[in-house]
Amino acid sequence: MFLLQACSYKNKVDSNYYCKKLKFSCIQSNKIVNFKTSKGDFEVELFGKDNPVTVSNFLENIDNDIYLNQKFYKIIIYPQIRFIHGGVNAENKLYIERKQNLNKTSSLIPLEIKFKEEINPRYNYQIKNPNETKNLVNTFESGSIAMVKSGKDKSSSTEFFLVTNKIPELDGRYSNFGKIIKGLDVLKKINKEDYIKSVQIYN
Repeated sequence: MFLLQACSYKNKVDSNYYCKKLKFSCIQSNKIVNFKTSKGDFEVELFGKDNPVTVSNFLENIDNDIYLNQKFYKIIIYPQIRFIHGGVNAENKLYIERKQNLNKTSSLIPLEIKFKEEINPRYNYQIKNPNETKNLVNTFESGSIAMVKSGKDKSSSTEFFLVTNKIPELDGRYSNFGKIIKGLDVLKKINKEDYIKSVQIYN
C-alpha cells in the first residue's frame, strides 16, 4: 500500500513556483555558512540541492541581517537532547515584517521535505506513516537545523531550531535543511542568553 501511495504522489507545484511567489532566486546547490555566536563559532552545510526553497529563504535572511545580534530565544533541555531555537521569535508573535518590511508576500514558507528517488521535494506534505521516513533523504541527526513549523504544513520564514542528537520522531515533520559540520561542541554550550553575532555565507 505504501508503494502505491509513494508512486502516486505528485507535486502540484515545484520549487521554482515558490521561489517566484516568495520573490527570491532559487539556490539549488549546497552552501556552507558560519554562525558566529557569543559561545563560539560553528559551521553548517545547507542542503540547497534537496531543500531549495527553505535554503534560499534562509540565505536571503542572512543577506538581510535578520539574524544579526539576535538571541537564541528558547532552549529546551531533555536528558539526551537539547533544542536550540533562534530566528527572532518576538514572544511567539509572527515576525511578519521580516525586519524592515522586506519585499515578501508572506511570513510563512511551505513545509519542504525530500524523498529518495524523487526528483523534486514535496511541499506542504507531512509524513504520517512512520514507514515513509525510511525514504527520506535527510533525517534528524546531531547538529541538524530545521525551520520552526507554523501550522500543519507551513514553516516560519525566520525561526529555526537545532538539535544536539539524533531524534527520529521529528523526521518528515519539519523542513530539515542542513547540518553542523564543524563546532557541534559550541552548539551544546549555548544557553538562552547567548546570541548570534553574525552569520556568514562561505560559498
